[in-house]
Amino acid sequence: MRKSLILAALVLMSAGCFAQKANLKKAKNYALQETPDFGAARAAIDEALTNEETKNLAETYYVAGLIGYQELTQENYNQLMGKGVNQAKAGQAVEESYDYWLKADELAMIPVLNKKGVEVPADPKTRANIVKKMLEYYKNQELVKYGIYLNEQRDFVGAYNAFKKHIAIPDLAMMQTEKLQKEMPRDTVYDQYKYYAAIFAVQAEMHPEAIELLNQLKDGEYEAISVNQFLYQEYVAVKDTAKFVETLQNAIVRFPSEPWFLQNLINYYIFSGQEQTAIDYLAQAIEREPNVAQYHLIKGNLDENQGHYEDALKDFDSALAIDPTLADAMAGKGRVWYNQAVKLNEAAATISDNREYKKALDEMNEVFRKSLPYFEEAHKMAPEERSYMQTLKGLYYRFGMDDKYNAISEELNNL
Repeated sequence: MRKSLILAALVLMSAGCFAQKANLKKAKNYALQETPDFGAARAAIDEALTNEETKNLAETYYVAGLIGYQELTQENYNQLMGKGVNQAKAGQAVEESYDYWLKADELAMIPVLNKKGVEVPADPKTRANIVKKMLEYYKNQELVKYGIYLNEQRDFVGAYNAFKKHIAIPDLAMMQTEKLQKEMPRDTVYDQYKYYAAIFAVQAEMHPEAIELLNQLKDGEYEAISVNQFLYQEYVAVKDTAKFVETLQNAIVRFPSEPWFLQNLINYYIFSGQEQTAIDYLAQAIEREPNVAQYHLIKGNLDENQGHYEDALKDFDSALAIDPTLADAMAGKGRVWYNQAVKLNEAAATISDNREYKKALDEMNEVFRKSLPYFEEAHKMAPEERSYMQTLKGLYYRFGMDDKYNAISEELNNL
């Protein structure tokens, strides 16, 4: 009697397991039938994914992925037949199957003991099936298509994820055979998709993800200048000063004819108070591109700040020799003399002897006079620049030039 009860229990257990296995079969049949019922297929597979008997089987996750694969196949067929394709549905189906198959492969490769007591993969047949379909996805660029669609919808996070999954396929453990690797070369197209993934990450403000991809590309040839520019900007965004300076310094060496990197590095040194370092880099820039007037202009401003007045005047002259219409360079010459006069005025205020004081004032006014023609010329070059006009107004007042004072005052009022 007891033996009969045990046999009955075993039969019941077997029937329960068979019932859950039946869900796998039902899900597969619904997906593969001539008119697929993907809703019913997913309902059946959901039961298998939550049941204790089948939730840890590689086959369960393979079938779950197969449903998305078949839905993608249906959408591609509709497009072929001129019925149009639901790109959102197709893309979601691709990502769904991709994720399920990664889990299926993980379970398929769990080691088990065979009859001889040797460890072997639990389900090598399932892995083989997944590999074929993953290669198909890669070659047909199914995830790329979805990423492009998501980008058009301005879903940059989704676009990044789709492209990232595509470029990850050649690196999957299941794809590491010589034959498969030859079918998935890391060529220009591969780098192009990695670049797009990085740009989507930039647009989504996913800074760590963007930095990771851009670093993978920065030493390559694909869009090399653009890659390094984006990498610099991403380091700026995360406030990593050491890294963005390093990026600029490396790019200056690699792209000597591209001024963008040098200009940004110089700006950093200027705004961080390292003016002498900025001057040194400007000297490099001028040596490399002597006919860029702006380089000479900026160097003149920095030399003036450092108190190198003769060098500053030479810098401004060099800028004007290249671009005679550069009003800032002309005003720069005037400012060199003007600011020296201001310092003489400050020094004169400390003199107690009347004779020496008058002598200092005369010297100061002579230097102020030297600045006047340069500001007048700068005003002619840029007649609406208020700062030049304000300086001229003060100089005309100082020297009692009433007519010119009144004229410049009226110009200021009319701006």
